[in-house]
Amino acid sequence: MSKLALMFPGQGSQAVGMGCDLCAAYPQMRDSYAEASGVLDFDLEQVCAMGPAETLARTDVTQPALLVNSIGIFRILADAGLRFDAAFGHSLGEYSALVATGALSFDDALRLVRRRGQEMLRAAAANPGGMAAVIGLPDQKVEELTAGDDGLWPANFNSPGQVVVSGTKAALDDLATKATEAGAKRVIPLAVSGAFHSPLMAAAQAPLRAELEVTEWHTPHPAFFSVCSIEFENGEFVELLSKQLVSPVRFTQSVKTLYAAGYDSFLEVGPGSVLSGLVRRIAPEATVARAADDDTIGALREEARYWEVT
Repeated sequence: MSKLALMFPGQGSQAVGMGCDLCAAYPQMRDSYAEASGVLDFDLEQVCAMGPAETLARTDVTQPALLVNSIGIFRILADAGLRFDAAFGHSLGEYSALVATGALSFDDALRLVRRRGQEMLRAAAANPGGMAAVIGLPDQKVEELTAGDDGLWPANFNSPGQVVVSGTKAALDDLATKATEAGAKRVIPLAVSGAFHSPLMAAAQAPLRAELEVTEWHTPHPAFFSVCSIEFENGEFVELLSKQLVSPVRFTQSVKTLYAAGYDSFLEVGPGSVLSGLVRRIAPEATVARAADDDTIGALREEARYWEVT
């Protein structure tokens, strides 16, 4: 029997303007923005629609914006009868997946991702670094290139031949040379404010953990799959999400694991199409779709496989 996994994007997906056009047509998106503005104490919809870009680019604003866009679209689909068997997310997208599976309330998720973003900014200021995408090398080779260097860590295993590395500026400069000599097609510096998913984020763990510990958690249903542990998780979310800050996103391994377990359909819920493209490279035989705007939501309505039989 075919199984469907929802996947939720993280940072790297564009949030400017996303979801705002859906507010006019869907009360679920309007309500999501209104709830968020109440929790965050500023008008998130206005920031997403009007900017300024430098404000929305700050991770403590970008993270709530992406969460709201993803959950607003998820609510549209859920109210139309969407059925799914599991959910997972890329980095920040794990919080959206936890909301979708009922393990975490939307309001609590907003509070957590805002604090997560604030603490990540503080950690980045205290321990400066960056990220670079290594294109064209096997995962194992990238791990070898970073294994002996205290200033480099694999951060995102995105797809075969695409691994993002976090590190100090000097170490990343050296990596560009080493990776090119090892046969990498390109090494692309990323426009980010810190070395995310690496030990350079360790300073953010304790304050985020304090927020996680006072949060109410529930058993997810449908199932929640973690790209940090590469397992289905039913609890211990405090430990998992604290560890996630300094651990790599194993998206490639997660998709392979889910596909091997019978999850042969993947639906990206939220702004952009990054994850859909990655899945097509990781599991070419899988069915892949996305819900990001009115056109893609409308197209899904024509596919009976996504909806409960009534």
